[in-house]
Amino acid sequence: MPARAAFRDREETEVAVLDALVGRADDGMTVLELRSHVDADIDQIESALTALKRDGLIRVERSEETVWIYPDDRVVPDPGESPDDERGFFDALRRRLFGGPAHDGRADDSHVGDGGRADDAGVLDRAVERLRRLFR
Repeated sequence: MPARAAFRDREETEVAVLDALVGRADDGMTVLELRSHVDADIDQIESALTALKRDGLIRVERSEETVWIYPDDRVVPDPGESPDDERGFFDALRRRLFGGPAHDGRADDSHVGDGGRADDAGVLDRAVERLRRLFR
């Protein structure tokens, strides 16, 4: 089960860790279990866990010899809440074409003066909206 859409605009490994944890929200996961669910090396997972802990998106509990990691409640979707897969697809397409994190769908001015990439972003945004309407 994926984490809520509001928490998906993060580094790829962080999102993969959140998704794995959300799938086992009640039971939690050990670092070893996370390694088997997340396609990243231990250093990337450690960096992701550090960032997620710093931002309050996970909690860590220790029991005798085991460290358990749980997602924060606000990351876990409510029962019946549908993930925004469509939005995720188009954000991934936008990132692939233009780089950087997904944004709110408006062309930004950060590309002005670089050979028209801002215009390209606007064209892509309009195309994405047309595709969304077409496939609803």
